[in-house]
Amino acid sequence: MAQAAEAARTVILTVDDDPGVSRAVARDLRRRYGESYRIVRAESGESALETLRQLKLRGDLVAVILADYRMPQMNGIDFLEQALDVYPGARRVLLTAYADTDAAIDAINVVDLDHYLLKPWDPPEEKLYPVLDDLLDAWRTSAYRPVPSTKVVGHRWSARSSDVRDFLARNQVPYRWYSVEEPEGQRLLAAAEQNGQRLPLVITPDGTALVEPEVPELAARVGLATTPTADFYDLIVIGGGPAGLGAAVYGASEGLRTVLVERSATGGQAGQSSRIENYLGFPDGVSGAQLTDRARRQAAKFGAEILTAREVTALEVNGAARVVRFADGSAIAAHSVILATGVQYRQLDAAGCTDLTGCGVFYGSALTEAASCQGQDIYIVGGANSAGQAAMYLARGAKSVTLLVRGSDLSASMSYYLIQQINEAPNISVRPHTVVDAAHGSEHLEQLTLRHTVTGESEQVDAQWLFVFIGAAPLTDWLGDSVLRDTRGFILAGPDLTADGRPPAGWELDRPPYHLETSVPGVFVAGDARAESAKRVASAVGEGAMAVMLVHRYLEQS
Repeated sequence: MAQAAEAARTVILTVDDDPGVSRAVARDLRRRYGESYRIVRAESGESALETLRQLKLRGDLVAVILADYRMPQMNGIDFLEQALDVYPGARRVLLTAYADTDAAIDAINVVDLDHYLLKPWDPPEEKLYPVLDDLLDAWRTSAYRPVPSTKVVGHRWSARSSDVRDFLARNQVPYRWYSVEEPEGQRLLAAAEQNGQRLPLVITPDGTALVEPEVPELAARVGLATTPTADFYDLIVIGGGPAGLGAAVYGASEGLRTVLVERSATGGQAGQSSRIENYLGFPDGVSGAQLTDRARRQAAKFGAEILTAREVTALEVNGAARVVRFADGSAIAAHSVILATGVQYRQLDAAGCTDLTGCGVFYGSALTEAASCQGQDIYIVGGANSAGQAAMYLARGAKSVTLLVRGSDLSASMSYYLIQQINEAPNISVRPHTVVDAAHGSEHLEQLTLRHTVTGESEQVDAQWLFVFIGAAPLTDWLGDSVLRDTRGFILAGPDLTADGRPPAGWELDRPPYHLETSVPGVFVAGDARAESAKRVASAVGEGAMAVMLVHRYLEQS
């Protein structure tokens, strides 16, 4: 009975701009699946996306989406790509004419298309139902999270509420947000016997109420893995950005017992990107969340453990073992370690910014806040790709987006394709030689003081939203003296350790360090945390894979 009730709430969605075709598809679907599933149809990509969003808010499940390729305004591929963000677990089918099969094949890469069907599909018993039966079977056995969503009650201008929402979103945990000022928010507070003085309130799918939860407790309560299943592994990967996920995929797929440890959410800075357009194999771009979700599922498929909300505080050598210690005092050990801790944005050194962080001032794209920025003026500090990607994403709904750049233009650190897009966007402007001197506001950001670095002139502007993308500070302070780092904290490896022709101090092996090996044998570094790394997603993934190859070489000679 429970399975039947779950299926009855589950949707099969079809979208076609031809009303006759739309009715025919829905008719054939109802004939076969109407008793077990809700058949929902739409006649445009826009209306179908709105339907998907409404279903998501209600907590309904979507098993299969069928979309016609040739639709005006938004074709089937564009629609399915956006639908992927709303329901990543839904199986995706493209309906095409014979002349459009090339487009369907391209869609396999763009939107992870599960199948394409040629029109007409008569008889459905031969050409439609067998395909959908297989897709529904696959969907039912996948990790599609058939559970009620987590509920978060908080204040719009609360840094802690913003942190919780960001944590859940980046870890692909479905949740619904309720403002404490809304009636439903008040009803949830009353049900949890709270007066709203301590926020956020998080209500887990099983009905447990968490008041101002710390990240480890929140992670465990919403179903994320936080406890290792073993004391000893072949490989420990520290950091879940592109380099760490790449290392976990290749390590686990090649037979190493692998565990990935992430302090917050997999994806790193790349996971927060609204659109990555220069990553190989995605000609139409891919969001950081999509790329991260696919990589995480891929690593798990090969058997890698992924631990979330575990902060690593020390790395120690104990004979042949490499010991990783956690903030709670526990530890795990392995034959080898890959450091893929990445970098974080530097804090903006301007008066008032610290107090307003999370209350209008955000570091990184903070995509969970994007919906609240509709029709407003947004300021972005930074001139690298991450800032440009955020500007293009936020400009979709904002009244204006202003990029504040310390240099004379964007060419020093931003890819050419992004500069072109920004120049063509009518509501994006660039202010060179401009820095933020101060942020003003009582409970939330209200104004900024901007200064021109050449003329020295200052100006005060109204602003409720400031997104900061400056610099790259490595997350390596916890390493202390355990491995050699440069003056900025980036980890030295390979040839950089032997620049003077001698091995690093304390190196006891007859061979020099391998290319990505640190000053500790068996400990490797990959991605942005490495000194002189390329700071690009593709190179980070490549270094993660290369580090695993070197781990194998190390283990063979140990």
